[in-house]
Amino acid sequence: MTAAGGGRSAAEAAVSDAASPPRVDALATAVFALLVAACFGAFFLTQRLKHTPTAVQRFERTPTFSPRSATGERREEHISFKLARADSVTVSIVDSNLNVVATLVRSYPLPRYKQFSLRWNGRRGAARSYRTVISENGHRSLLPQTAGPLAPPGEYRVRVELERQGREVLSPWSFTLRGGGG
Repeated sequence: MTAAGGGRSAAEAAVSDAASPPRVDALATAVFALLVAACFGAFFLTQRLKHTPTAVQRFERTPTFSPRSATGERREEHISFKLARADSVTVSIVDSNLNVVATLVRSYPLPRYKQFSLRWNGRRGAARSYRTVISENGHRSLLPQTAGPLAPPGEYRVRVELERQGREVLSPWSFTLRGGGG
């Protein structure tokens, strides 16, 4: 039996269609090729980023501190880090809402890969002067002199602004400022 007006039977048409290769849509091929290329590009970019050093490295701090001990002794928060590239930095203490509480140094030049240590006395405001403190083991720290009122107890973080790179880095951890003696 032949189909009306077609000249082929339904069985012949089915066999003929199955034997001929399916038509591949050019747009689908192009999209697939772009997706494969994007996956390879993302893989290589990820590998490169894994081996790129972070801008601010080896953040260290005292996890909890109180500006005054029970005996009246003054205490400071110990902060230290190093840079992957030399830069001028502004180091600030920010509260849990990222509001600046104290600015410890502004436009302070730092070399690359040298651990920079400074201390915060728990007071608000911008440092007006600095002095160098040398610990018993010979470690040098910069002690910015902030003279504002004591910051309230709470969680704080360190923010490092890298001027030449035009970016800022927030410490990956917070520290606790306790009030009173402790």
